[in-house]
Amino acid sequence: MSWLNRVRNALPFVARKETPDHLWHKCKGCGQMIFNKEWEENLHVCPQCDHHGRIGPKERFQQLFDDGSVEILPNPKVAEDPLKFRDSKRYVDRLKAARTDTGEQDAFQNAYGTIAGRGCVIGVQNFAFMGGSMGQFVGEAFIAGVEAAIARGVPYIVFTASGGARMQEGILSLMQMPRTTVAIEMLHDAGLPYLVVLTDPTSGGVMAAYAMLGDVQIAEPKATLAFTGRRVIESTIREKLPDDFQTSEYYRDHGLIDRVTHRRDLPAELAQLIEFLGRKEAA
Repeated sequence: MSWLNRVRNALPFVARKETPDHLWHKCKGCGQMIFNKEWEENLHVCPQCDHHGRIGPKERFQQLFDDGSVEILPNPKVAEDPLKFRDSKRYVDRLKAARTDTGEQDAFQNAYGTIAGRGCVIGVQNFAFMGGSMGQFVGEAFIAGVEAAIARGVPYIVFTASGGARMQEGILSLMQMPRTTVAIEMLHDAGLPYLVVLTDPTSGGVMAAYAMLGDVQIAEPKATLAFTGRRVIESTIREKLPDDFQTSEYYRDHGLIDRVTHRRDLPAELAQLIEFLGRKEAA
């Protein structure tokens, strides 16, 4: 036995102290470890690099609405597996797994409430639910949000986060693009504003539909915004794209969106827009 092994064996056993996994969050922007409590108190934004983490409807409503004003609106009922789709897993099994993981019915949730005392309906797309993919449920939930806003005479605000249309529903998912566009026209006919906040990531069929049809287009910092992938575009146009291509800042600088707003400033900015656009419509 070597000297090193003799010394190692002679040392008293010291139990290793395990750190609970739920205490820390690793930032996907800079890789720094952050206390979960600090992460949540900072609105799921990294205090080191300002990376905006992905959040779902529950956190979004809590951050935006006035305390005690939130009313979760009922979810629509749709056929869950109209095509009886199966790839490596059955579609119904994927839905069950996503519901267990997120606690949500599907990838879109509406709620009514007030922001700084001003009423609005907010729809939030949840990327954690099958990549926020747009299927029949998302389309029906969007339309239900528009109808709720019209019934209450308030603006409709949508937070997008999606990888695009849901492949398991085929053409039925793509049909949600024109259906949501018609719903936005219904909102305009009622004289009510439609505001969009683009979050990371928003792409595909959602980007080609209601995500880019807002009266005012806002985005969170450094969000990835794209219709199709970078490599597809580069191979098509045979040119090298800028490093910041398909980011919130690139879209703003090239006139495709109006604002890039930090998460902490969103409630005040949305309240101001609701007041301004509401006055304009009333006039």
